[in-house]
Amino acid sequence: MLEWSYHSRSAADTDRLGRLVGQCSQRGAIVALYGDLGTGKTVFVRGVASGLGASPRAVSSPTFVLIHEYQGQWPLAHVDLYRLRNAAELEHVGLSDYLDGRTVVAIEWAEKAGPELPQDRLEIHLSYGEGLSRDILLKATGQCSRGVLTCVKQRGARRRAAAMAPKTERAR
Repeated sequence: MLEWSYHSRSAADTDRLGRLVGQCSQRGAIVALYGDLGTGKTVFVRGVASGLGASPRAVSSPTFVLIHEYQGQWPLAHVDLYRLRNAAELEHVGLSDYLDGRTVVAIEWAEKAGPELPQDRLEIHLSYGEGLSRDILLKATGQCSRGVLTCVKQRGARRRAAAMAPKTERAR
């Protein structure tokens, strides 16, 4: 299992990390989100949508309809299992319709999917830090998710290095 820890200082940071995941995702990628209420799961999915080329403004928590679909480079299904009482109720949600290898699927409250959750998934564990910060642990559990996480780590390292590089004066 490949893991990577990320410290988000703000919702904008969490969104940027989600955008990287979207940019690195391929058809069929599964993004399983875990975390307490308010830790930024929907913010993260908004970033994934943006990274896939879908409108991030359209993304909202699908708590009452359970699944929202967005069109970008690849289709994105945003699933929110918060209201499920047990994994048996998952049968009525229609999640299996999206596990077709053509759709990127982001699942909030993924722990409620139980054994129905695909084995190969990118797990995103969000937890509260100090103030508005969040600690985010990304775990790849299979070949597809490992490719996504490797890409995210490489692009994230390049962006951090560029941000830390000394600013040079513009020639006048």
